[in-house]
Amino acid sequence: MKENIFKPGDTKVYRKHVTEEDFARFGDALVHPVCSTFALAQAAEWAGRLFLLELIDEDEEGIGQFLHIDHKSPAFEGEELVVVSTLKQHEDNTVICRFEAHVVERLVAEGETGQKIFKKEELLQILDQANY
Repeated sequence: MKENIFKPGDTKVYRKHVTEEDFARFGDALVHPVCSTFALAQAAEWAGRLFLLELIDEDEEGIGQFLHIDHKSPAFEGEELVVVSTLKQHEDNTVICRFEAHVVERLVAEGETGQKIFKKEELLQILDQANY
């Protein structure tokens, strides 16, 4: 893992356009035609992962540790969702980021993500032990 390439306060930006695939659904039933909290969570995880992609070595991988999301307002089909992830902490193999998701000036969601970096071999062992 690369060390000291980021400091708290550094940011990464992930952009996506809201599509029908992002709508809130349970099973085949449409709940409402706006970006779901689930889709926002995926975008938030991806925004934080942008840090990991530069931190990890070829023999390493990141895995989600936690996600906290406060969904504040809707994002409609066709709107561009901009997720800004701000590095809060990088200590040992843990990366914690705060994020805000906006459509233009409208705050859509905010929260925090946590990911851990493992050697790929170690991660496979952890997953094998959990698959009993």
